[in-house]
Amino acid sequence: MKLVQEKNTHLNQFTGYGEDWVGVNGEKRYGSLIVTAVAVDLWRPAGFGDLLREDFAVVVDYRPEVVLLGTGSRNRFPLPALYRDLTDAGIGIEIMDTGAVCRTFNALAGDGRSVVALVLFG
Repeated sequence: MKLVQEKNTHLNQFTGYGEDWVGVNGEKRYGSLIVTAVAVDLWRPAGFGDLLREDFAVVVDYRPEVVLLGTGSRNRFPLPALYRDLTDAGIGIEIMDTGAVCRTFNALAGDGRSVVALVLFG
C-alpha cells in the first residue's frame, strides 16, 4: 500500500508497505528495522518468534516517548517481560499491525513527538 507523504521532508516518513517491506522516504526497506524521525537502523530479531528482552532494551537509548511495534500483517502481542525495560523507563509501547504503525508513526513524528517504530516481518 502506498501512503501519501507529508511535507516534512527533513523527517523520516513511511511512504508505503507490503507483506515483507516498508517504504521510508520512498525507499523500500526489508528486514527488521528501528525507525525514528531522523534515523533508520537495522534491528536484530529476524521475526516475532525471535524477540528477546535485549531487543527492546536497546530502544531505551533512543529516548522515545512512545514505541510502536509493528508485528506484520496481524497483531501479535509479545510477553510483557520482553519489553519491561521500556515500561520501567516510562516509555509507552503500542502494538499493532505494520500498516497501522506506518500511519501512526507519520502522524506522531509529523506532530513533533519523539516516537520509535519497530518493524517486524514473519
